[in-house]
Amino acid sequence: MKKSFLILFSCFCLCSSIAQNNSKQYFSHDVGILLGASYYIGDLNSAHFAMSQPAVGVFYRFNYSYRIAFKAAFNYGSIQGDDSQSSNPDQLERNLNFKTTIMELSVRTEFNFWEYRTGDKKFVFAPYLFLGLGAFHFDPQAHLGNQWISLRDLSTEGQKTPLNPTQRKYMLTQMCIPFGIGFKLTVSNQIGIGVEWGPRKTFTDYLDDVSGKYVDPGKLAQYKGGTASALSNTSKKAGAIADDVGKLRGNPSTKDWYFYYGLVISFKLKFKPKECARAF
Repeated sequence: MKKSFLILFSCFCLCSSIAQNNSKQYFSHDVGILLGASYYIGDLNSAHFAMSQPAVGVFYRFNYSYRIAFKAAFNYGSIQGDDSQSSNPDQLERNLNFKTTIMELSVRTEFNFWEYRTGDKKFVFAPYLFLGLGAFHFDPQAHLGNQWISLRDLSTEGQKTPLNPTQRKYMLTQMCIPFGIGFKLTVSNQIGIGVEWGPRKTFTDYLDDVSGKYVDPGKLAQYKGGTASALSNTSKKAGAIADDVGKLRGNPSTKDWYFYYGLVISFKLKFKPKECARAF
């Protein structure tokens, strides 16, 4: 995913620079919605689109030209992971699970590969790239018995306890870099539709509350209680709870990612556009 992000970022910067000098100015505004789904890639899932959950979003977009637009968006969805749904024997034995809602606020720039303008029969469709900056809130929970229990304050990897005193608790509100691809199509003078897929590069490995090493569950129970001890290691392997202390629970060398994708519907606001042609 890191290589994909760097490639897309380089392409975006190059294309945007070219577009600024080779596009007609066209000031307009629209609002819209995203109807789709969300999923994550991390320690408890490595397959794209697996365990996708419903997601929705709203946005405002300022179209600076036929090729460049600026968007502010709010998205709401949920992500989850479950070792029991993996085909990897190690994950099946580990037997961890989680879910969390994701609330995201972002600003981004869109670049249309072809000139596009809602309601114009000459410029009816275009693929596009987008890149921006966002903030999101999450709160991972795990299933235990008949309950979903919030994990952060349980310190399942011993965070801020004598078992792991140097590891701080992760923040539940963090920054992300949204980027991705899409395709837009005008269907009337005021309405456009499209599809979009967007990864989010995060700077945390704790979307799923899994990153570091197993700690002694007996000692963790003393500091954080029996629920924390039970959720720190849910392995199905006989004798694993004693044997796993000090072993890796997740992969701390990689960060977690989450994704939004789906149908985009936009409605052009009825402001009189300002337009002036530049030389191609």
